[in-house]
Amino acid sequence: MTKICSFKAIRPFRDKVQLVATKPYYSYKKNILQAKLESNPFTFLHIINPEFGSPQKTKPNSTQRFKLVKKGYEEFINKKILFQEDEPKIYYYKQTKDGHEFGGVIAGASIEEYNKGLIKKHEATITSRENIFINYLDIVGYNAEPVLLTHEPNSSLDKLLVEITKNRPEYEYSTTDEIKHELWVINEHENKLIIEEFEKIPNVYIADGHHRCASSSGLFNKKSDLKNFPNQSYFLAFFMDERQIKILEFNRIVNTLNGMTKSSFIEKMEEIGLVNKMENGRKPNQEHEFTFYLKKTWFSIKLNSELIPKNDPVNSLDTALLTNLILTPLLEIEDLKTDDRISFISGEENMDKIISKVDKDENNIAFLLFPISMNQIKKVADQNQIMPPKSTWIEPKLRSGLTIYPIKE
Repeated sequence: MTKICSFKAIRPFRDKVQLVATKPYYSYKKNILQAKLESNPFTFLHIINPEFGSPQKTKPNSTQRFKLVKKGYEEFINKKILFQEDEPKIYYYKQTKDGHEFGGVIAGASIEEYNKGLIKKHEATITSRENIFINYLDIVGYNAEPVLLTHEPNSSLDKLLVEITKNRPEYEYSTTDEIKHELWVINEHENKLIIEEFEKIPNVYIADGHHRCASSSGLFNKKSDLKNFPNQSYFLAFFMDERQIKILEFNRIVNTLNGMTKSSFIEKMEEIGLVNKMENGRKPNQEHEFTFYLKKTWFSIKLNSELIPKNDPVNSLDTALLTNLILTPLLEIEDLKTDDRISFISGEENMDKIISKVDKDENNIAFLLFPISMNQIKKVADQNQIMPPKSTWIEPKLRSGLTIYPIKE
């Protein structure tokens, strides 16, 4: 059973939504962030960056900084940039990118179900980061960016959502990254039907937003304000059919050959699989194959089958195999999170960018991976295990400030 709830969202007025909703602030380079803040007084980024243009700065992640974020949020409401719904609602949001549609339900997700393991995770979280987010949520009092959750297909739910999209959306706009955004406000009768259909879904999986889930749970577990603020029992989520999600790989660029020459490295690689030189670069065609770029030459390697663990959902992943068979034993990369000789590049980046990065240093080498599947993610989560760092690049990437979930209600 998946428990969801409607909520009285705070959201932009229709004439300003295109200017308000934004990609998460951490996704912007510093110069682009500054340009957006300078050119757009309505962007939600002003709330997250309350000291833009001010000579006085508070400490990052401090209580003082978070209080300014809350003040900026309240000012957006007072200036009639944002407003709150009169009644609790559920929303249907659709994002269209490169002809691919990502559609799903925006609603509250149950923290009790998260704590029971019915909202399943596959990534580890960092306690210090969780505590920062708990303090942030406690002070600002809202969720602005939904956690991305996936669920098994439900044909009855699909039919309901198709009917909803026959009506005119409340929001319909495109952004400069060539993504179309549409949002429908669902009526009370359809809200009830959607809630009933989700009750038939046994569990859901976190695709993106593990720290946001953990911090919402941490705030809930304090239990100090639950009587006064029942909304703390839920967090903002975007529920999407697992068939629609797009999973890309995170490729690796390593700045070391660990003292080996090109030929000696290839010899080592031939001990673990079939290596072929390629005329042109490409991504792997199948699981357990890597392609790699070294000293202006492309190669592929198909791992020997006896090296692939059986009945092990984590260590049979290509991200784990690359680390366990190549990065650690051959290149002495022990910790992917802390070793500054390794960097990651998402699967949405083109080959030219990868080649350009590698060609900057003769000791650089790029490893390209085959994307992990949703079934692999589910197998890891179902066994309460954790995937290696940077195993997936998940789409869609959701907007902040489109539908805001008020915690302190």
